[in-house]
Amino acid sequence: MKKADVVEFYARLAADNPHPETELEAGNPFQLVVAVALSAQATDIGVNKATRRLFEQVKTPTQMVALGEDGLKEHIKTIGLFNTKAKNVIALSQRLIDVYGGEVPADRDALETLPGVGRKTANVVMNVAFGAETFAVDTHIFRVGNRTGLARGKTPLAVELKLDKATPQPFRLHAHHWLILHGRYVCKARTPECWRCVVSDLCAFKPKSAAPKRGASTET
Repeated sequence: MKKADVVEFYARLAADNPHPETELEAGNPFQLVVAVALSAQATDIGVNKATRRLFEQVKTPTQMVALGEDGLKEHIKTIGLFNTKAKNVIALSQRLIDVYGGEVPADRDALETLPGVGRKTANVVMNVAFGAETFAVDTHIFRVGNRTGLARGKTPLAVELKLDKATPQPFRLHAHHWLILHGRYVCKARTPECWRCVVSDLCAFKPKSAAPKRGASTET
């Protein structure tokens, strides 16, 4: 995608959604780390349902460790891979207590040392909690980057690095939110909804998908 088209691409997404936010619910950086870690191979909606009552009780790593692995499982048992995730969340909480004084570090490398926290999770936390210009490449952003031609790459890291290089100001802070929401609700996996896409003419995807016939449902 040409530089001028990249600017126009982001400008249209920004005009369509001036204040994009994560759809995960969290009241502080610790809860955000937990929510993002739980969201792997799960939907934000499902995570939010599981964490609403949990986060009323648990706001700190110390409270999470006190709840314990079995107690946590009771809250998150509706989420995929909940056994492994519960183990990781208790372990990362203990590490935050032991190494970081119970505070979430504003450092991507440090975040990646926490059990269950990979680069994508660390990037989300850095962006949402600390205002860093990071690009958290999940399946949606990986698809949008490759499909549109904005940032093509064979791995999430390759797409992330290309997005970092290609994305100009003033779009860098919110870029990953615009892209993930676009991928989740418009540029869908099986059938992108090109007929209602604000950047369709800038996108490399062909052939463009047509609007469904009246009465037909679209996949989410």
